This record gives sequence, C-alpha cells and structure tokens, in this order.
Amino acid sequence: MGVKAETVHHVVREPMDSEEEMKVTKYLRGEAADLGVLKDKKLKGQLAVREDLYGKSAVAAAKAEKWLMPSEAGFLETEGLEKTWRIKQEAIAAEVGIKNWREQYDIVLPELGPYTVDFDLSGRYMVAAGRKGHLALMDAEKLKLICEVQVRETVRDAILLHNLNFFAAAQKKYVYMYDKSGREVHCLKEHGATVKLQFLQKHFLLTSINKHGQLHYQDITTGGMVANFRTGLGRCAVMNVNRYNNVVAVGHSGGVVSMWKPTSSAPLVKILCHKGPIKAVSFHPNGHLMATAGIERKVKLWDLRKFEVLQEMPGQVEAMDFSQKGLLATSTGSFVGIFGDFSGSQRYSRYMTHSMAKGYQIQSVCFRPYLDSLAIGHSQGFSSILIPGSGEPNFDSMVANPYETLKQRNEHEVHSLLDKLPPETIMLDPTRIGTVRSTRKKEKASKEIEDEQEVAVEEAKNFSLKKKTKGRSKPSKVAKKKREKVENAKKPFLEQKSKEEESVKKKRKRITEENPLPVSLQRFARKGTVS
Repeated sequence: MGVKAETVHHVVREPMDSEEEMKVTKYLRGEAADLGVLKDKKLKGQLAVREDLYGKSAVAAAKAEKWLMPSEAGFLETEGLEKTWRIKQEAIAAEVGIKNWREQYDIVLPELGPYTVDFDLSGRYMVAAGRKGHLALMDAEKLKLICEVQVRETVRDAILLHNLNFFAAAQKKYVYMYDKSGREVHCLKEHGATVKLQFLQKHFLLTSINKHGQLHYQDITTGGMVANFRTGLGRCAVMNVNRYNNVVAVGHSGGVVSMWKPTSSAPLVKILCHKGPIKAVSFHPNGHLMATAGIERKVKLWDLRKFEVLQEMPGQVEAMDFSQKGLLATSTGSFVGIFGDFSGSQRYSRYMTHSMAKGYQIQSVCFRPYLDSLAIGHSQGFSSILIPGSGEPNFDSMVANPYETLKQRNEHEVHSLLDKLPPETIMLDPTRIGTVRSTRKKEKASKEIEDEQEVAVEEAKNFSLKKKTKGRSKPSKVAKKKREKVENAKKPFLEQKSKEEESVKKKRKRITEENPLPVSLQRFARKGTVS
C-alpha cells in the first residue's frame, strides 16, 4: 500500500496596488515561517496550510478596513513658499462644512474666569470650570447646556468621570462630585485642598494632588481610599496621566517629574527635566513620548523607553496637550502654537498658530477626541478653534460612541464595571501583564546543604599547618587554629540558615496580621482585637 503525500494548495492573490499591499502587511502576523528548513513532510504541510490561512485573513481584514474605516485624517497642505502656520482660522472656516464650522466659537464670561475645560472619552460632552465658582456641563455636539452650577467658592479644576452622569470639581477646601443635573453627590474630604484632578478610566480611580505634594487615589465604585502618598519632592501644581499604562506623572517645583502607581509608596521613576519648576506635562497617545515645559522657557520631548531627550524647543509654555494623532498644542499668554511630527522621525515642527484677543490669558488647552478642534480655557471664558488632522476620524463604538443612546450608555457602564482592572495592573510596561515569569534558581535542598557543610568541615580539619619556631607550633595553638578554621567553614552555612528562619518568621507574622480569622468570620471581628 502506498502513502499519498499531502498536497498544499496555495492561495493565489489578486494583483494589488502599493497601498493595499501595505494594509495587508499591517494585518499579517509577522514574517512567514521558513518551511524549507523542515524535513518532516507532515509538519511542513500543516504549517503551509496555516500560513495560507494567515494570508487569507490578512487580505480579508485589509478589504474590511476600506468599509469599516472610510475616513482618513487630513492635514493642511500648502504649495510653494506658503506656510501652514500662516493660515488663519477665518480661511479654514470658509472651506469646511457646516458641522465643522460650528466647532469655532467663543463664549465670553469675563467675570467668572479663568476657565479649565475637559472632555469625556467620546468627545461628545464637555465640562468647563471657572476659577470663581462657575461649573457648566455641555453637549459639545449640539452646543447645548445640560447643567450649570455656581458653587460660590474657588474652583481649581474639574473633570468628567466615566460618563456624563458624574463630574468632579476641585474646590477651595475639598473635592466634590456632582451628577448631570448639578446636584452635589459626594464631598471627598480626604483629598483636601486639591490643585489638579485626573480620572483613570479602566480602574475607576479618581486621582488628586495638592500643592504640598499629597497624592490620593480613590475608587469611586466603592468609595474606598486606595492609596495616599506624600511625594516629598516639593510643591506641585502639575499632574497628568499616561493613558498607555495609567501611570500618573507629577511635576514638582524642583524641576523633577515623578511617576507613580497606587501600589507603590515610592515613585517608579524620577526624572530631572528642568532647572526650575515644571509648568506643564503631557503624554503622546502611544505612551512612549512625554512633553515637559519648565519655567526657564524650554519645552523638552522625552523618549520614555530610554528616558532621553529627543528634542528641545524654546518657548514659555503655560499649558500643553497631545491630540489623538500626535499633534502638540502649547499656550503662551494669549497665543496658541500647534506642532506636528510630519517626517516620522519624532522631530516636531511648527504646524499652526492662533492668537486670541488681546488680554486673553490662556489657562488650559484640550483637544476634542474624534474631531479636529481644540478647546481653549482662558481668563475671559472658553473658546474652540479648528485644527485639521488632530482627531481620529474613525471611532470605535465599543470604546467610545459619541452617538450612544441612554440604553447603550447604561449597558456600557455595566460592562466597564465588570471589566474594571485592579490597581495592581498599573505598571510602566503593561505588556508584561500575562507573561510568564522567568524561572528562578531552585534553592538547594537541606540535605545537600548539610553535605556541603560536612565536606567544608572535613577540609578545615585536615588542613595542614606549617611548623613554626619560638613556640608557635605548640599543640594548644595548633588545636586553637584548627577550631578557628572549622568555625569559619561553618559560618556561611549558619548565616544562611538564620536568614531563612527570619524570612519564614516574617512571612508567618504577615499572614497572621493580614488574616487573623478565617474569611467567613472576619466580619464578626471587632476593631483592635488580636486573635
């Protein structure tokens, strides 16, 4: 009987242009396996079939992208000697559609500023906070006011939480939470007089920093304080979150930027970025690029994989923000500058500029997600300008849906609560989550250690001493030297044994402190009782 060899039918691809080939390469799972090296025919045939399936799936994904992601980001293009940063907002507004034209507005509230602004993940809703107590929640799509509150005290910052139902404000003494109707829901007294607020979406953690450098993490689902650290690096007025790994960066008055996570009382990284106080910190969406601004009129771009300076630009910057497409917005007085990396070499150059009305002092800048606009909070109110190419043109409704209904919003909230990540998952390199730990060297068995100790003692006993004159080779002195040799041979083994015993005692003590009673009986234990 003969054995039939397996025949592999390779897929013949249709001719593609260069753009389609690039898309197919993007969806391929790395380079194809080199099947010519294999000698096993059966394994070779199975791998060949698999490679064909990978090729089919990559082609199908590239074709689906044409329909699922129809929009492309567009930037300003010029001809000849014309420069993009010379194009004014009036010229841009004359060329765009009605929907984008509505993104240009200027709301003047001179008696309540300066203002800070913040958007939710979808970019649909915006919260604006005036220093003199004005809080406003708006539908940025329809330019409709949802609620408005006058708290009659200083408001330093405000942010939207997981959706438009709740937002938090850092007021004169405490942090307050409000619902979408403007009613006060919670007063978070543990945070104290807060300067900056941030919200970690995947962990439902509200993060705050006060001017003395006290960092707080509070879980808004349970209300428990997860962590409370004193940074100890000077006064703080700057805080931002790297959305790639949810590590919080704090800028200090000594020019140091420290990075924190809620499970560590010591900073993960401390970088001396500037010679003076830090004015602003922002992170690129890819998580590997950080921009810092100092009081010495310098802006630095840092590679967080090597912690090296990639570029240094002059300029006195008060606020900055990265867009979804990597554009960097900076503010100086009443001027806004937009910088972009158009060469792909992480060298930022000037893209656009905008000058506010004379006397407007800009407090904050914030790009609107999924739209080409930039919100500006200043001393006379808040405004919005058009920045072509700043937003992601295609949104994922499973991540952030600007057009979600009430039912979809409620379902999304339940799903996000079920998918909530514990604080332990916050780390500098999130790709390490789910990987296998490297195998450690196995500790030697106690019997092997005893055998090694016996061998070392025997060698010390059999050690021959030189015969010396003047009474130095008396039997008593020879015996004394041999005892010393034996004791020195036993010493490292005894030290190792004592260390192991101490570690075991500490571990038992920690376990008894953490779990004094069984889990089922812990709720009946009184405070201060010792089991």
